Amino acid sequence: MTYDADVEALRDAVVRFAAERIAPFVAGWDEAGSFPRSLYREAAELGLLGIGYPEALGGTPATTLMRVVVAQAMSRTTASGGILASLFSHNIGLPPIVALGSPELQRELVSPVLRGEHIAALAITEPGAGSDVASLRTRARLDGEHWVIDGEKAYITSGLRADLITLAVRTGGPGAAGISLIAVDGDTPGLTRTPLEKMGWWCSDTALLHFDGCRVPARRRLGDEGSGFRAIMENFNGERLLMSAGALGFAEACFDEALDWVRQRKTFGKPLIERQVVRHKLADMRMRIESTRAWLEALATRHDAGEHSPQWVAEVCLLKNHATQTMQWCADQGVQMLGAMGFVRGTRCERIYREAKVMMIGGGAEEIMKELAVRQLGL
Repeated sequence: MTYDADVEALRDAVVRFAAERIAPFVAGWDEAGSFPRSLYREAAELGLLGIGYPEALGGTPATTLMRVVVAQAMSRTTASGGILASLFSHNIGLPPIVALGSPELQRELVSPVLRGEHIAALAITEPGAGSDVASLRTRARLDGEHWVIDGEKAYITSGLRADLITLAVRTGGPGAAGISLIAVDGDTPGLTRTPLEKMGWWCSDTALLHFDGCRVPARRRLGDEGSGFRAIMENFNGERLLMSAGALGFAEACFDEALDWVRQRKTFGKPLIERQVVRHKLADMRMRIESTRAWLEALATRHDAGEHSPQWVAEVCLLKNHATQTMQWCADQGVQMLGAMGFVRGTRCERIYREAKVMMIGGGAEEIMKELAVRQLGL
């Protein structure tokens, strides 16, 4: 697809920022298990955190296509899911506030995040309830002018550093109708956080959150009581589309590194690129990458045209599977072509190889995506 001048200019700005301020430091941040909080302000000053948010809140309205182009460009340039998961965790934490929060609550909570002053997270998953949101057990009961929250959330991205947590709780009876969303401050008394060690995304903090009698003002509920489930489902669609864009960028990063390597590496007197089996691997990588790109751009364009049909939702679920499988396959082939170098920490293919599985699980595992798709299609 040929992008218009605005999209091209935005992508160029994103690539420059990522190449200068992130890519050179990724390996060190991974080993350190964190990255500087100042990166949020740098990204905010460039306008990256505000892409797709209302101008009145400090954002920059953007099409769905622009947002996926940004995600793809950031992923390809940084080759770090850990950085992007945390730096852009607000893209899953803030949409419910924008959609359901009062104007006052939006200004109070959203604007500081878009300025890079606060970090936002979304907390839905529990030790016993992942994609089965309707079964979550964390409970909030109304006590005068406050909600009192008790329960646990698991695998929460930015969970350790978040100043603002969009929290899914049970305020009513069993099932989906009893779910609400509440905006919780990170320094709320009774909230404790435990870091989780992971196979990948080393520089992204991931936490177990425990709520023990946390008192949150009643006005922090987002939307009507019991409206949380629908908001969460709609939020998932945007998350899965952006994850697909990220997976595409990571697949491209593996292709880029592998191509550069086989052009330089010589075996038995010839560059690896002259071996037919190597060229065929590269062709297979390109085939998967281009099919993912075409599907992603088509779905983004359809969404910008106003489509949100069951067919579109089903395709987003299937695209998420296709894109993450492409990422995993390209990472595997990249490591294979790099040989021993692909097994050494610090190469792009090695890092993405470790991070592929979380992309295939996060936002809904493959099995969930297939089931959601067939239900939307009435199969």
